[in-house]
Amino acid sequence: MKKWNVILGVDVSKLTLDICCAERNLYIKIDNNSKGFCVLKKWCKTNGIDLAETLIVLEFTGGYEYRFLQFCESISILYRRVSGLEIKTSLGMARGKSDEMDAFRIGQYGEDKARRLEPSKPLDKNILELKQLLSFRKRLVREKAGLESTVKERKHMYGLKKADTITRIALDKIKSNEKYILKVEQEIMELIKSDEDMWRNYRIITSIKGIGKINGWMTIAYTENFTSFTDPRQYAVFVGVIPFDHTSGTSIKGRKRVSHIAHKGLKSELNQAAKTAIIHDPEIRTYAERKLKNKVYPLVLNNVKFKLILRMFSLVKRGELYVENYRRAA
Repeated sequence: MKKWNVILGVDVSKLTLDICCAERNLYIKIDNNSKGFCVLKKWCKTNGIDLAETLIVLEFTGGYEYRFLQFCESISILYRRVSGLEIKTSLGMARGKSDEMDAFRIGQYGEDKARRLEPSKPLDKNILELKQLLSFRKRLVREKAGLESTVKERKHMYGLKKADTITRIALDKIKSNEKYILKVEQEIMELIKSDEDMWRNYRIITSIKGIGKINGWMTIAYTENFTSFTDPRQYAVFVGVIPFDHTSGTSIKGRKRVSHIAHKGLKSELNQAAKTAIIHDPEIRTYAERKLKNKVYPLVLNNVKFKLILRMFSLVKRGELYVENYRRAA
């Protein structure tokens, strides 16, 4: 494990970056743009910080950090992105909050965990663009669903009238959103087909009954094409499928249950995939019917979701399409 000479904690916001070296009690606030990055390099030189021997620790923010990460990659600075919840829970009780204090706490977290922190992989432009397209598609779908609900409510309460201004505008926006959703989906498919590895893995996982195009896109995006998660159990924990013990001593003997700390969007889509698999996959249906004799439906559905995850990772590892009733030779 490499020993870092300096660890910088960075609190990212839309316009500024708060950077702190907790060990040396150094702090600087810069603009989140090219001019600010030049100021950072001068500040490091003045304080004897060798960026080649530095690890930068920062939170996931959903996009505000990408310009700074591109700067880091351009001059070979290693960085590690960490969940904000992990940083918050690792530092114990904390009072007060400011940008400077947050940067100090992130730097302190990096120094405490330096032995096990590994630098993050460089940004994959295709994965980054895929996530952005999926996020925008989700926004369009939600907006369309809201408008459809408005039309149904007005039809129920007032009767559907073509001359009604609200109804007419809502119907026009629904049609527009349908057109834009289709356009975004076409863009997603073109992006996936342009990358040979992504296209191969997408074809493999969507050959599994129950895994449709949405599940395929989201799995490719959030496993970073099966590179950020190589173990299906780790991915199942990330999605929120693996149950954990809830016991303590002799008095607390709770049953196993999944954690609420999970990616709810992936879990929701996988939930629909499991329901579809139970209906259309004879092997899964037989498995579910057998389990339902002794277990409740939500637990069986959770087991089916885990089986689908195992199938995806196994097939991608072997590079094979799913074959129904396949039996490997002894």
